[in-house]
Amino acid sequence: MATKKEVTIEDRLRALYDLQLIDSRVDEIRNVRGELPLEVRDLEDEVLGLNTRLEKLHEGIADFDEQIKNKKNLIEESKALIKKYSEQQKNVRNNREFNSLSKEVEYQELEIQLAEKHIKEFKVQIEQKNIVIDETKGKLKERDEHLKHKKSELDEILAETEKEEKALLKKSEDYKKQIEDRLVQAYTRIRSNVKNGLAVVPIERGASGGSFFTIPPQVQMEIASRKKIITDEHSGRILVDAELAQEQRDKMEKMFSKL
Repeated sequence: MATKKEVTIEDRLRALYDLQLIDSRVDEIRNVRGELPLEVRDLEDEVLGLNTRLEKLHEGIADFDEQIKNKKNLIEESKALIKKYSEQQKNVRNNREFNSLSKEVEYQELEIQLAEKHIKEFKVQIEQKNIVIDETKGKLKERDEHLKHKKSELDEILAETEKEEKALLKKSEDYKKQIEDRLVQAYTRIRSNVKNGLAVVPIERGASGGSFFTIPPQVQMEIASRKKIITDEHSGRILVDAELAQEQRDKMEKMFSKL
């Protein structure tokens, strides 16, 4: 019966570095998209806000139109009453009745003046709202065109990268299953604590990748021996030797080209 192959420290280091290369590739893809999804969302919100504003402005104009209509009806009613009271004045029996009807006529004339004043005010408000509507429509057109452009840009990038990203995320999960949980947890923790997401880095010119702190020759020899997992004392990142890193990069590049 075949015995199960022992997983060596070197196997673990290679698997960890492969996982890092996969996740870094996903990071690159997401960096290409950059802020575009957020820009698109912000523009969609802005366009929605402008459309809502236009609706409210049109509702405001409709309300003023209704009020103008009501005031015009009131004017017609007042005119009819003035005519009625004026006719009644011709048939009064005394001054008291005449004066009473005169007051009614005067009151209705004041009602007409007030209604006409309100109509003028409503028309001014309508004009002001129409100016704002024109400005809002101009802004909406410009924002809408900008949104279409950004959406097209995003769709193009998504079409190019979405398939690869999904495949890479599946590979990332597959590779995590090949590594013991405690190492995956350590890798994830380190990755979330460093700016560029690099939890596993090779030795470059005597220092850990991207760092200026020199690693003592003795420690470099230990890393190259691949007998234990060593972390950088300054950044906490897992270190691999340059030769192993290059071998895994070559291997993973071939895999990436097939995705």
